[in-house]
Amino acid sequence: MATRNIIVEPYNEAWKQDFTDIRKELAEALGDLAIKIEHVGSTSVPGLSAKPIIDIDVVIKDRSVLPSVIEALGKIGYQHEGDQGIPGREAFKYEGKDHLRKHHLYVCSEDASELKRHLSFRDYLLEHPEAVSEYSRVKEEGAVLFPHDIDKYIEHKTPFIEGIYKKLGLNQK
Repeated sequence: MATRNIIVEPYNEAWKQDFTDIRKELAEALGDLAIKIEHVGSTSVPGLSAKPIIDIDVVIKDRSVLPSVIEALGKIGYQHEGDQGIPGREAFKYEGKDHLRKHHLYVCSEDASELKRHLSFRDYLLEHPEAVSEYSRVKEEGAVLFPHDIDKYIEHKTPFIEGIYKKLGLNQK
């Protein structure tokens, strides 16, 4: 991954509206192709410090509709990047979305294990405020220790994430 500045901010209530704005645009483009559009990642958890980037999982019935999803998202400026080494999670990049908060967009089949991990992790944090405090601390510390190295930042927070996955009975990948 490219080196860049790692900025972790305290939770921002505006992230909810940022997600709503992105979801609206995605829902209009995808129609019935999307079963759900989920706000996942740290910005979806009130009180959790995060990089100010909205993580979104578009949930589809199965991979048979993926070509139609790729086409529909392409019409509104998203380009398919493949699974980036994570089976069951298709990544998309974009250009021309200056009216929206920076975001990461993924498309997952409703039975994808990566989707289950995202939702389970988010839901665990929503129910465990002590975990939110600890994860915030870990992320803030990682941003200070590795302000220009995303790989080291991710490596720093991975033990916390894997610990939650273990509590939930989920594998990391």
